[in-house]
Amino acid sequence: MTSLAPASQVRYGTGPGRWVLLATVLGSGLAFVDATVVNIALPMIGRDLGSSAAGLQWTVNGYTLSLASLILLGGSLGDRVGRKRIFLIGVAWFAAASLLCGLAQNTGMLVGARVLQGVGGALLTPGALAIIEASFVPKDRARAIGAWSGLGGIGGALGPFLGGWLVGLGTWRYIFLINVPLALVVLLVAARHVPESRSPSAAGRIDLAGVLTGAIGLGGLTYGFTAWTARGPASPVVLAALLTGVAGFAAFIIAERRTANPLLPLPIFRNKAFSGANLVTFLAYAANGGVFFLVVLNLQVVAGFSPLAAGLALLPVTVLMLLLSAPSGALGQRIGPRLPMTAGPLICAAALLLMSRIGAGTGYLTGVLPAVTLFGLGLCALVAPLTATALGSLDDTYAGIASGVNNAVARAAGLLAVAVLPLAAGLGSGNLTDAAQLHPVYRTSMQICAALMAGAGLLAYVTIPKRLAGKTPARPACDPSCPPTHAARGR
Repeated sequence: MTSLAPASQVRYGTGPGRWVLLATVLGSGLAFVDATVVNIALPMIGRDLGSSAAGLQWTVNGYTLSLASLILLGGSLGDRVGRKRIFLIGVAWFAAASLLCGLAQNTGMLVGARVLQGVGGALLTPGALAIIEASFVPKDRARAIGAWSGLGGIGGALGPFLGGWLVGLGTWRYIFLINVPLALVVLLVAARHVPESRSPSAAGRIDLAGVLTGAIGLGGLTYGFTAWTARGPASPVVLAALLTGVAGFAAFIIAERRTANPLLPLPIFRNKAFSGANLVTFLAYAANGGVFFLVVLNLQVVAGFSPLAAGLALLPVTVLMLLLSAPSGALGQRIGPRLPMTAGPLICAAALLLMSRIGAGTGYLTGVLPAVTLFGLGLCALVAPLTATALGSLDDTYAGIASGVNNAVARAAGLLAVAVLPLAAGLGSGNLTDAAQLHPVYRTSMQICAALMAGAGLLAYVTIPKRLAGKTPARPACDPSCPPTHAARGR
């Protein structure tokens, strides 16, 4: 097979390729880090602002809710008006919202600013992956996505460590304020080195009905499950929120079937590999959402670790993702995605059963390190092949929407996990910062997360093919002032 690549497409490991990876990794890393860095500061935020358990949950969920609700819009806008343009707007928006978070004076202000942060994340995150898919020559994309996954995964795993160090300086506000100079670096690098691209088939009006109904569906379910812990299942507020969420998702599906320019083209789910990859994503990232929300909290509140020590406890995940994700992406391309996507979640499930045993008096070397290391190995096997399959199973024309869907599924899964896990584990109206109440909730939650990971592995074995089918060639369509970045793929 031959692949006709425009001169502007870059090779992995070259100077231009490194600049593209740097911009996309740093940009999406801002969103990934902020999804986890806040967790380490929750006890201090709760004490400083007098936040309730629901307030702490919404400090996490306010961000993830807006991100997950609007990430499809971010991918669609990128395909239409330029992925680089929307990426840059998202980074700038994210920086401004981070500044507001750092200046918040009460829980309501912080949650509101976190919602705005999520809007910026929704604009920049799908653009990062779509830029990689468009900018690298076809045979290097799996390695580039693997490197992005590894370095992006480092962002998520590094969040607790960074948060612990910044909180150790005396205030939780630094975890938000540090985003501002980092975002400026991303803007400078991306503006200079990232080529512009868009989809030739993305035209027409933005699907506002899809945006609105999708946001209502996700928001209603999340608010309902979060309020359940404080109000109980019989509360009219809880019931109304859950019914609104279900109705919103039903309306979303109807709207997408009827509109000429859907936010989410439903026929793409006829692709078994794409649908399977997103189902695996939902289960695996629901487990991840629970892990990164509760593990660092349990290490501090129950096991007695300092904020910095709790963050450092997850450092092996960071190291392993750095070293192994790119090779994992290349291996998945060589042997096919089914085996690593099956083995990775099963390894993670075993690690989470070990993590469930962490409690008062647990030592790091014997009680935490083995579980964290095993978990990191499982993520390394899973993440890069999963991301490559979610993007690689559709034509290049759908790069932005494929990235948006996969990211939306991942963020929605994490969002619902943070809302539902404490409820499913029996927290009721309890307090997440009280050791006696948190520990049994944590133990049960890790067991639930292990079951989710095991389900993801089994689902991957059933739905993911040994090899991905070839893609339909896509005609290049780029910004008139920029060189082309799409390759026509030979069969």
